[in-house]
Amino acid sequence: MSGEKLIAGHAVRRLRRQQALSQAAMADILDISPSYLNLIERNQRPVSAALLVRLVERFDFDPRALTSDPPGGGTAAMRRRLADPMFADLEMDRTELEEWLAAAPAGAEAFARAFDRLAGQRTGTAGMVVEADPTHLVRREIERWRNHFADLDATAEALADELRMGAGDLYGALAERLRVRHALAIRILPVEILPDTLRRLDLHARQLQLSEILDAPARVFALAVQLAQLEARAEIEALVKGAAFGDRVADRLFRRYLGQYFAAALVMPYARFLRACEATGYDLDLLCRRFGVSHEGLAHRLTTLNRVGARGLPFFMIRVDRAGQVSKRYAGAAQSALVEAEGRCPLWSLFAAFDRPDAVLVETVEMEDGTRFLTQSRAVQGAGRSLSGVTARFAIALGVEVATAKGLAAARGRDLNGPATPIGAGCRQCLRPDCAQRSLPPQGRSLIVNDRERRIAPLHFAGD
Repeated sequence: MSGEKLIAGHAVRRLRRQQALSQAAMADILDISPSYLNLIERNQRPVSAALLVRLVERFDFDPRALTSDPPGGGTAAMRRRLADPMFADLEMDRTELEEWLAAAPAGAEAFARAFDRLAGQRTGTAGMVVEADPTHLVRREIERWRNHFADLDATAEALADELRMGAGDLYGALAERLRVRHALAIRILPVEILPDTLRRLDLHARQLQLSEILDAPARVFALAVQLAQLEARAEIEALVKGAAFGDRVADRLFRRYLGQYFAAALVMPYARFLRACEATGYDLDLLCRRFGVSHEGLAHRLTTLNRVGARGLPFFMIRVDRAGQVSKRYAGAAQSALVEAEGRCPLWSLFAAFDRPDAVLVETVEMEDGTRFLTQSRAVQGAGRSLSGVTARFAIALGVEVATAKGLAAARGRDLNGPATPIGAGCRQCLRPDCAQRSLPPQGRSLIVNDRERRIAPLHFAGD
């Protein structure tokens, strides 16, 4: 929001070092005390509006540098990296981490880049490192941007305003835009003709062909994706080039993701969508109806509301199958090990959603460190079915920290400080000693077997 504090110690410190100034010298130029400047550089004080003006006037400073990404993506992103089991014995707390980011931002950024590159690699059978997983590379790039691409949002918002001026029906407006500007006709084809395809661009026939099994929101989204490929090509290609994956598959995956991002931003324009979220208390069902989108499309869009000066609530989203395998995860600006962890906790109602396909399961969960989240879980299914007759089914969870959840429609009538479900980031990372559901000991902890007693928890490990 516009009134939020601007914490940008790393940018101020970088400017001072570029000018080869001591803290005392820079403080004198800015008419502040050296101790106050020290607190700013350590992220213990915000940059005030008056100080920002002085920085601009006296150092020809670009104020946009203050809103650039902090080293390593900030405290939340660095905490997720340090949650890796290899760092378990370091016990670095939040205060120590913040001091590190403030004192050595370049070192922290270097660590983050090295960790991300190594984490994206896998070891072959001969012990040699082979190419990074392209899906991992793309996910890390999305996280680096906090799942918010300002240029795409702005372009999509302008196009949405233009389209709505000419037609109230978004599907009709999109179809007309494709027909008039790009000479593309829309054709809905029977499933017999497109047995395993949902959308196909036939340039020879100048047709965008859609399967009849797509519902209304999916048809609108398909047209919006096609417009993204045609009218946001420059913005998308710039982002792909900037990612510098060095991997063609990763380039294509990222390009496809950005096209879908643009489509969502076109259907749910940023400013209008954020106003609707705040007015309805982020009521999921109401927002789906108002914007004509699926639950999954809405959930994804909620993780992208990170515009400077107009941020939404920091939601995270995760999508799993019945086996607990994650096929989508977006942290956005959220701080949650639930997103980054490879394991899932079976106590979370996310998995119960499969058995109640028409319900949104609202739950307060508490992590080991005491952090609480309000989560909303719902089962969804993929569009269409495979030739073998299998329909994909998933469960999606949206979560936000309890501290920011009080105004949510889902929180009405709930005691957010009352009982909560104790969950973890999967058995291998969870150190709760009294969990009756435990299947594996924590990584790095030895099992203890005692023939003389049996506890409720099935596994007893060193240090519990």
